Amino acid sequence: MCGIVGFIDYSKKQNKSTLEKMVETLKHRGPDNNGVVLYENEIAHVGMGQTRLAIIDVSDDGLQPMEYKHLSIVYNGEVYNYKEIRNELILLGHKFNSNSDTEVILHAFEEWNTECVHKFIGMFAFVIYDKQNLIVHAFRDRAGVKPFFYYKKNGLFLFASELKAFHQHSGFEKEIDIGALVAYFDYGYVPSPYCIFKDTHKLEPGHYIKMNLSKNDFKIKEYWNSDTFYTKPKLTLSYEEAKNELHSLLKSAYNYRMVADVPVGVFLSGGYDSTSVAAILQASSNSKIKTFTIGFEEGNNEAPYAKENASFLGTDHHEFYCTENEAKDIIKDLPYYYDEPFGDSSAIPTTLVSKYAKKEVTVALSADGGDEIFCGYDAYSFMYNKMNKINKIPKFIKPALKSTLLFGSKLIPNSKHRLKHKAKIFSNALSDDEYDIALVIYKGMINLPDHLKVKFLPKRINELKTCLEKKEKLYHSVLEMIMAVDFKMYLQNDILTKVDRATMSVSLEGREPILDHRILEFSAQLPLNFKYDGKTTKRILKDITHEYIPKKMLDRPKAGFSLPVVKWLNEDLSYLVEEYLSREALSISGLFDEKYLDQQIKLFKTGKFHYISFVWKLLMFQMWYKRWMD
Repeated sequence: MCGIVGFIDYSKKQNKSTLEKMVETLKHRGPDNNGVVLYENEIAHVGMGQTRLAIIDVSDDGLQPMEYKHLSIVYNGEVYNYKEIRNELILLGHKFNSNSDTEVILHAFEEWNTECVHKFIGMFAFVIYDKQNLIVHAFRDRAGVKPFFYYKKNGLFLFASELKAFHQHSGFEKEIDIGALVAYFDYGYVPSPYCIFKDTHKLEPGHYIKMNLSKNDFKIKEYWNSDTFYTKPKLTLSYEEAKNELHSLLKSAYNYRMVADVPVGVFLSGGYDSTSVAAILQASSNSKIKTFTIGFEEGNNEAPYAKENASFLGTDHHEFYCTENEAKDIIKDLPYYYDEPFGDSSAIPTTLVSKYAKKEVTVALSADGGDEIFCGYDAYSFMYNKMNKINKIPKFIKPALKSTLLFGSKLIPNSKHRLKHKAKIFSNALSDDEYDIALVIYKGMINLPDHLKVKFLPKRINELKTCLEKKEKLYHSVLEMIMAVDFKMYLQNDILTKVDRATMSVSLEGREPILDHRILEFSAQLPLNFKYDGKTTKRILKDITHEYIPKKMLDRPKAGFSLPVVKWLNEDLSYLVEEYLSREALSISGLFDEKYLDQQIKLFKTGKFHYISFVWKLLMFQMWYKRWMD
């Protein structure tokens, strides 16, 4: 695990000192070592840098940038099945100088070129420079666990694990993309492949870049897409057969994530996903695995349930109760580590539990992805029920009802945000196409109302196109379409971003066992009722977990991390509202209608503003702006 940076400079002006400055910004991602190399050819200067957190082969043999023949690599992540691939390559005549997975990637690329990526089970973002043919390849893993940003303008290509590295390059022009800004306020993040800055992008998961320097040719190619498996014919096997097969996949995926030459632990909550990880790993281990839980006196607190589960499983459990002041103190650091606006307040507890776990381990397994892959969110049940109700409305009534509601929504005052938003959603959802209905409801649940966006963003432009705009009817059900959307949107851009930056802020490697691509590929092809039968969410995963721990210990309402940030902003943290959300502060960027926002902040202070999550998003943007744009 590391941070990687680099550039391709056709003007040939940059030198190693620029690379070193870029690497220095990512020291938190890899404090163990760092290295840079600058290649000069007749076309461009190619710079590559890395800062290392040693996990596999912690000796100097694993240092990067690493060279092999005419190939050079910088790499962030892990290929868990590298030993099997290494053995295969040895049979093909390859010889190795280290025990690192980095060297295996280089040899695999030489042997199979871009097809090598299909052999990798892992999380990764890596760049390989072919000095002989003057070709650069950049890959990102299938699920998007590891980040990869790039900037392309005026004969300059920059890449890095985090945006902050770009600020060290004189050729980087930071100009806010208004479309990305609108998306941020809708989702709380800027969705891939977009970025808050113009000419700056995220390489999408399951994609790679190929740049031919001689031809000045730049191409992005897809090598994996989760939709491929959601749209395949369903597997014809019984529920018991599916459960046994999935159980084997979970064991394989979970145990692969224990591959390391440093201590490994597991983040444990009281829910099914992390409990399944801890249970399966403990059952196959001869020693107690380390589990970590963070508790809070305020908000949702799953620590007692996690402790009970850990005791039953027999893990070496570590529990840390965070004080309110410790949680609040994290807020000032969020704009630095999340160097793109990020509006998920659960970044606070995730950072705290990472900080705590780092005292004992260098790697921690985080059980993200279970809800998206196995249909676990309460929102899926909500949508399922809402769609059933809408489908019961006679077709001949829908057009008149739609017109009435649409007209009515226009008459509702803008101050009645919630009612106005609901009326518009319901009117738009009155369709005969269930895919259209599902997307309208889904977007209505997460997006800000249009009438609010129009008011506070005077420079608003057409919104960015995402997978939410697609209405393909290749899916077997609308719920599976929404699961596929969540996998590409919420999971990749919110959850995985949150965990990567939180763990890396304290030099802890976060691994995602449920996001092994083999699990998604298999689960996506199972009948929906194996995952959600109209009553039980995550049915098949729950039944497997019950083989290790009694149902009565896990059968409780879904909770998750939750902190009373709204209460804080009206009490002890009100100074942040005064500093960053005053009319004067809101006018600095020139992006907002500060008069309108000032009115909404006053309503928030009196408890009369419905979209309270918007205030947190606005605060996070303002703090980010001051840190990176002033």
